[in-house]
Amino acid sequence: MRLSIIITALFGFLFFYADAQKKSGNTSDTNFIESLMKLHPEYFQHLLDFPDSFNVQIVYTQIDRDKKNKPSFKEFSYHLNNGHYFYPASTVKMPVAFLALEKLNELKIKGLDRNTTMITDSSSDGQDVVYTHPLAQDGCASIEHYIKQIFLVSDNDAFNRLYEFLGQEYIQKKLTEKGYPNAVVRHRLNITRTQEQNKNTNPVSFYDTTGKLLYQQTGQYSNAVFPIMNVKLGNGYYSNGKLINMPFDFSTKNRVYLQDQHHILQSVLFPEAFSKKQQFGLTASDYDLVKHWMSAYPKESKYPYYDSTDYWDAYGKFLLYGSDKGSVSPNIRIFSKEGDAYGFLIDIAYIVDFEKNIEFLLSATISCNSDGIYNDDKYDYDRLGYPFMKNIGKTIYEYELSRKRKFVPDLSGFRGVY
Repeated sequence: MRLSIIITALFGFLFFYADAQKKSGNTSDTNFIESLMKLHPEYFQHLLDFPDSFNVQIVYTQIDRDKKNKPSFKEFSYHLNNGHYFYPASTVKMPVAFLALEKLNELKIKGLDRNTTMITDSSSDGQDVVYTHPLAQDGCASIEHYIKQIFLVSDNDAFNRLYEFLGQEYIQKKLTEKGYPNAVVRHRLNITRTQEQNKNTNPVSFYDTTGKLLYQQTGQYSNAVFPIMNVKLGNGYYSNGKLINMPFDFSTKNRVYLQDQHHILQSVLFPEAFSKKQQFGLTASDYDLVKHWMSAYPKESKYPYYDSTDYWDAYGKFLLYGSDKGSVSPNIRIFSKEGDAYGFLIDIAYIVDFEKNIEFLLSATISCNSDGIYNDDKYDYDRLGYPFMKNIGKTIYEYELSRKRKFVPDLSGFRGVY
């Protein structure tokens, strides 16, 4: 009973604290999330005691709406530090998916759209060729099909095809223009390629249903100049089955800061809150597409068909569910993009409960590599990473359930037909 009273009092203090921060005009706060975590030492004490060891970083955005349902945002963060590198893994697929749609719209070619048949050819070493796609309903690859695979099951080949359609220079230029100059997307995923091979991207062609060529893009060579990175982590790494007792070099890997990923997702779900320059060049139909597949479950796809044994409902929904394979709440949808590689776990999410009328943005990353050895496939995802993601999601969700709102939000714009 006494514990319940103490927790109630602490929540009361947190409500007061958050309200005071809002009234003060602050746009960000770095203590609030830590205060919430301290309410649950059974989940977070070891992380709070050694935050640098686990490189935990969190961004949380409260959303309040006025009587016209216009949203306003209050951002909180924990231990954000752009100098503390984490490998972004598959989360880089999210901005690349958005940019692929933007580039299609910029081309303004009659008959060319996201469902047009896409052929990927080769013009240099280390390039894959894709003429057909057996998992697509019509057997043809397309931008839409690749985006669907990216958000449903984080398909690496799908990302690689979009990376090749865009090229390094386009990705860097566009993300810089939108306010993310330190974002680095410089290589394909899940395949080994040299820096030179990653600069070279494939010829890509688009054909209509009659076989008429609508657009042809020759192979590109990138002259992009990326921000200098000097990142060496850990105690060692495996290469060709041999342990190398030197820090692992991430200096030529991808990098996108957590707060940037958080804002990229926010800018697509709430474009009206961002300037035109910061927005992605998407149509209303494009917005519907990405919202649908970001929040759909693998079983809600007919083409491709995904077996629920391998791809359960909460697959990839780390925040709130961790690695749980049980049932998910029918009232909750999570619009997100996750990633995991080299012991880093990341999730970028917008969480909506249509029954409880709550919504919030939450992004988090954690390093799960206790022995400091990379490429040994001995990462602490199950023991450390997934429980952290689930518990921080639950902690914020429970706080949101208790948080008072002046106006009940109308969230119908995020309801989909699956």
